[in-house]
Amino acid sequence: MVLDKEIAKKTAELLLQINAIKLEPENPFTWASGWKSPIYCDNRIMLSYPEIRNFVREEMAKQVESLYGKPDVIAGVATGAIGIGILVAEALGLPFVYVRPEPKSHGRQNQIEGYFEPGQSVVVIEDLISTGKSSLNAVRALKDQQANIKGMLAIFTYGFPVSTTNFEAEDIELHTLSDYEHLIEQASETHYIKESQLKTLLEWRSNPQEWKK
Repeated sequence: MVLDKEIAKKTAELLLQINAIKLEPENPFTWASGWKSPIYCDNRIMLSYPEIRNFVREEMAKQVESLYGKPDVIAGVATGAIGIGILVAEALGLPFVYVRPEPKSHGRQNQIEGYFEPGQSVVVIEDLISTGKSSLNAVRALKDQQANIKGMLAIFTYGFPVSTTNFEAEDIELHTLSDYEHLIEQASETHYIKESQLKTLLEWRSNPQEWKK
């Protein structure tokens, strides 16, 4: 769920500006899942732009406080959300941990890096939500260590129905700075995309698994 329409459009504008989000309907990308897509998102690029990363940091920190007050710990999902998670934790003056996709195969075999105590409240930070599978894997790892998960905040979501279903099944509240709907609205209003491209982008969103198969 997006909390603020203007922040959602501003976030989309900034991500498009630095090519953290690319829209190329005529030259589709292939995701790791095998899906063909006219959009590719790599929000880690914004870490290289101080003004933009500061905007994202401040807005995410504000939303964490607005939604949850101050949790005990901020957790980032590796690897994409480690950078922004640290920035949000720093803005709020809170401890930070990050969660690997799976435990290390050596040493202490940690899946969670950093220190927190069982029962502490945790807000999870993510950079991008597609199906939600990897994000919720991190949530389960934290729950296994008795973390009290307050919710998750991400920079961007495609808004796939499967992600909504997955988050509901885990009873995890998800909020994002921006989403696909506001991205396309912003791209259309600023003439970043043509009318013919808009049609393609909307078609993809309605059935991404089968698009261009």
